[in-house]
Amino acid sequence: MSFAISKQGEIVVVDVEGQLIVGNRQELKQKVLDELEKGEKKFLIDFSQTGYIDSSGLGVLVSLSKKIREQGGELRLADLNDDLQTLFELTKLDTLFQISDTRERALETF
Repeated sequence: MSFAISKQGEIVVVDVEGQLIVGNRQELKQKVLDELEKGEKKFLIDFSQTGYIDSSGLGVLVSLSKKIREQGGELRLADLNDDLQTLFELTKLDTLFQISDTRERALETF
């Protein structure tokens, strides 16, 4: 499980590899908050290498979205597999986040 932070222009891209679960959610949150404190406003989390997100992982995404919006920024998600896409639809979180099929499409529409 790892989180890799990179920049594509003015967008901070976070690659999540593995699962986003109770055991690592705080690491993701801290990495994003560190970037937010540096003044970054646009965030994209890429889940192309993620197979599972538990409820605490969903909770941290909601928390980050709120925090980023409060700072005038935006958080988008990309590349959810079919199971994760269904999870976001069932929980209605697809109405909270802008979700793109691919990282490239998400970056183009920022």
